Amino acid sequence: MPMVMQEKGGWENRDVVEAFGRYAQTCFTLFGDRVKHWFTFNEPIVPVEGGYLYDFHYPNVVDFKRAATVAYHTVLAHSTAVRAWRAGRYDGEIGIVLNLTPSYPRSQHPADVQAAHHADLLFNRSFLDPVLKGEYPADLVALLKTYDQLPACQPGDRQLIADGKIDLLGINYYQPRRVKCRDTAVNPQAPFMPEWLFDYYDMPGRKMNPYRGWEIYAPGIYDIITNLRDNYGNPRCFISENGMGVENEQRFVQAGQIHDDYRIDFISEHLKWLHKGISEGCHCLGYHMWTFIDNWSWLNGYKNRYGFVQLDLATQTRTVKKSGEWFAATAEHNGFD
Repeated sequence: MPMVMQEKGGWENRDVVEAFGRYAQTCFTLFGDRVKHWFTFNEPIVPVEGGYLYDFHYPNVVDFKRAATVAYHTVLAHSTAVRAWRAGRYDGEIGIVLNLTPSYPRSQHPADVQAAHHADLLFNRSFLDPVLKGEYPADLVALLKTYDQLPACQPGDRQLIADGKIDLLGINYYQPRRVKCRDTAVNPQAPFMPEWLFDYYDMPGRKMNPYRGWEIYAPGIYDIITNLRDNYGNPRCFISENGMGVENEQRFVQAGQIHDDYRIDFISEHLKWLHKGISEGCHCLGYHMWTFIDNWSWLNGYKNRYGFVQLDLATQTRTVKKSGEWFAATAEHNGFD
């Protein structure tokens, strides 16, 4: 977000929707003859969560209704860009990249199942349904209305959202979300938050990446694409991000190379489940691992390393890790044993 726009309220200010549309149109005009694959946003829910719910990104606000407004205006901005792209009849396709985190209930008890449904509505379907179905889930609208958290709408918004349906979906998948029904009552005097509707569940025996605090659950990638197949018309999609960040990988150097067998295990397990989904008819076109080379993070700098290629910050030397050689062979042979 340009600072001049953030000073006017950023995504809380509806004027940003029009500004984003002009920005997108400028990009299409300048590069539309060469760029054939466009994505309006990458992980648009992250600024919502970080900036307006959980206080880990600027502007460090904790206010659900403002968060809902930011999310709503982001969807409108996306749709404005898609509408402009289609009006220009450009050659190619347009989409969005969403980080999808499947919500799994603690049990099949109706209260746990409802908790998972609410988490899914708030964190997945709030973007997934508008871009694939052209409308918000009725359950989500009713839920926000119940708690007086609906953002302000204007005439024409419904048609604009309907015009924002995409050609191609990028999926970022790292971890599942485990939830249960609340064991304690909420404080009715406290501001509304998503956790009014569920509690997080620490499932016994789950496999964790201790460096990120994220659960490793490869079947989640299968559940995402089969859900798209069964409930969203089987859209064209691809895995745009999936990977494992590990701290202090120098511990694993052998003969000058990082032997990151844990990363090979992570990727191979996810690819097995992805292959299963594709073999069952899911329209997934490919897999992009995060990431090619150790990269800088907005939150953690270079603390956790994700790359196939090691980056020495002092010398800028690049060295292929064991996982990089394995993945190159996997790509060359279109599979692995």
